Amino acid sequence: MIRAAAAVLIATFRDAAWLTPERVRAYLYLLGAISLAVVVAWVGLSRNGLDLLAKPLGADFPSFWAASRLALLGAPAHVYNLAVHAAAERGAFGGVAVPYSAFFYPPTYLLFCLPLALLPYLASLGVWLGATGYACWRVVRVWLGTSLRPWALPMLAFPGVLSTLGHGQNAFLTTALFGAAILMLDRRPLLAGVCFGLLTIKPQLGLMIPLALIVSGRWRVIASACATALGLALAALIVFGAATWRAWLTVSPLARRALEEDWVGSEKMQSAFAAVRLLHGGLGPAYGVQAAVALMAAAVLVQVVRRRRQPSAPDGLAQGATLATASLLASPFMLDYDLMLLALPLAWLAREQAKAGARPWEKTVMFAAFLAPLISRLVAGRLGVPLGPPIIFALLLVVARRAMAGLRVQKTLSNLDMAVSLP
Repeated sequence: MIRAAAAVLIATFRDAAWLTPERVRAYLYLLGAISLAVVVAWVGLSRNGLDLLAKPLGADFPSFWAASRLALLGAPAHVYNLAVHAAAERGAFGGVAVPYSAFFYPPTYLLFCLPLALLPYLASLGVWLGATGYACWRVVRVWLGTSLRPWALPMLAFPGVLSTLGHGQNAFLTTALFGAAILMLDRRPLLAGVCFGLLTIKPQLGLMIPLALIVSGRWRVIASACATALGLALAALIVFGAATWRAWLTVSPLARRALEEDWVGSEKMQSAFAAVRLLHGGLGPAYGVQAAVALMAAAVLVQVVRRRRQPSAPDGLAQGATLATASLLASPFMLDYDLMLLALPLAWLAREQAKAGARPWEKTVMFAAFLAPLISRLVAGRLGVPLGPPIIFALLLVVARRAMAGLRVQKTLSNLDMAVSLP
């Protein structure tokens, strides 16, 4: 009886027959309505840009707005002076003390932030999230493909959207750049390289990109990405001066201290490093586990991207979905809003399932990955259980299996063609 019950339970999660397209669509609309209600209430109950807990709307956006303010006032190097930067953040709210959000980004990202303080804080936040959010939605819409185009609107219910809105963060921008680069890998390699080069504004998201491009032999993309990154750095040097770069290099070690001394909070992090720290492991084991997970993710990635073309993934989407997922496992500094990047592999898997059906465990892992931005921080904070890294790694295996299945199909078709051509 126990065996029978266990078999039923395993089958329930392996096949996930209960996750029908009709139910998924209903869940998405329900979650979307709840998310919209939360956003409306959150904004409606705020006063002077502060919510009911006296925290800024767009919790991390004051960092970007204050950086812009200092740069526009002709003091870009002061962006990396924590005391001056904190005072500028308070200035956005009439001097009210607000939780401080440091600006550890390179000066290249300051170029993106530069115009933000031309508008008042709330207007700037709205324009930032609206513009980057629209760009992200358009990219994910293309990833879904023509057959799933009607799902583009319900996909706004993805919890990564709500997390990015709540933080006022740049995850829409980075997901749009990442997704656009992959879409153009084969058709427009130079533009793909430009998008990858622009991603250097957030280096921790790009650790796997050079490996994938080198192994797949995309040398034009590499050249374009390098040229774009160097050009962006030169532009930041010209606009902000060498003193700003020196100030960033001086303050950068604080980012490592913030990670190692848990200034941000391990429950907010989604890396293997943070998982070990959350389970009360030391720095040595945390770095060791992080390195092991990154190496395993790199090994999976190499197996997928070493083949250039796959019939099941036109324009390299299979390689790109694997790259996006592996990238979330590479860095020890990965926050919950960065899980917006999961929209890309989830969209690709949905697209593939629409063509060839779901494989075992696929829908269950996708369901968990979809909910990860919503539940991972909550479960880690309340129960001390890190869900993010194992869910992301499980998704990587599912994506890679689907991609490698395409390779096997290609090999089988090639063998059949040879057999037919033989006399």
